[in-house]
Amino acid sequence: MTFQVLLVEDDRAIRTVLGDALQNDGHALTTAADGDEAIALLRQRTFDLLILDVLLPGPSGLEILQFVRRQDQRTPVLLLTARSSEGDKILGLELGADDYVTKPFSLRELRTRVRVLLRRVERSPMAAAGQFRLGALAIDLDAYEVRRGRSVQRLSPTEAAMLGLLWQERGRVVDRARFLKEVWGGAGSVSDRTVDTHLLHLRQKLELDPKNPMHLLTVHGVGYRLAPGGEGELS
Repeated sequence: MTFQVLLVEDDRAIRTVLGDALQNDGHALTTAADGDEAIALLRQRTFDLLILDVLLPGPSGLEILQFVRRQDQRTPVLLLTARSSEGDKILGLELGADDYVTKPFSLRELRTRVRVLLRRVERSPMAAAGQFRLGALAIDLDAYEVRRGRSVQRLSPTEAAMLGLLWQERGRVVDRARFLKEVWGGAGSVSDRTVDTHLLHLRQKLELDPKNPMHLLTVHGVGYRLAPGGEGELS
């Protein structure tokens, strides 16, 4: 299966190296050198994966991400960030990015993360997709939405996959290794910290008081558990 990948990177050398690697892996590649060019392309066509540098001439990678997520919750987005830009990584996840790679990075790491994200596209629709209620929340994984009354929170594809796994195992603990295996495909370059960061942002979308969660519970030293009835934090 050939995937359509959009790579947005203003550094010509990085764009060339990454582009060659992605094409060698069999992907159909489109590139853009700035934010305006990327948004123009996104208005014209769809892609299976977006790789966005955060710092770009014109609209930034985060602004492009916001543009995409206003109309598309399904397409996975991988951010390229500077090592010192911790705030960009956190904001990117909050805005709906699925993963990030910190510069400088190895081609092996980037290609692994690309394979994981595209494997999720290949499995679409998600095996765990569906609709269910979680207390006062109406969850629609097919639409990537969490509704509380008239309020709507958007889920990224990664968050939807994690929530689908938690719902499948509701009431039981899901450890980090299980998330890494089933959501990230066992990618060795993805750390436990990445799992925790995504779950933190998911908790903020599910809970009225994320510091005192009722549904997405941490079981310290073990993993996470979804409590449909709302049982409070476990120690």
